[in-house]
Amino acid sequence: MTDDQEFVELGGQIKLCGFTEVDGGSMVVLKKIIGNYARKISDNSKDFQGLQVTLKKLHESGGHPKFEVIAKAVNAGHAHSAEVVDRNIFVAVDGALRKVLHMFHK
Repeated sequence: MTDDQEFVELGGQIKLCGFTEVDGGSMVVLKKIIGNYARKISDNSKDFQGLQVTLKKLHESGGHPKFEVIAKAVNAGHAHSAEVVDRNIFVAVDGALRKVLHMFHK
């Protein structure tokens, strides 16, 4: 992560990085998606310590950017992370968090 990226905290255990350019309406939906997954991950973990979601806008082709989302959850000192790249920001966030949640069901 670069130093110029700002963190946004949701509650005490969720940090978002790179979301400052997302418009307000989309951000409301993304916060709900992320909050729901954080609750599910917390419910399925023994010692949930936090969730970090990082958004990076990749190259644009034809005016449509690709988004890279990296989700990382820490449970009992162990980090579980997943990455998804998609043109739809909602699909990318949902996919990365779904992968992390799946790691807690094993």
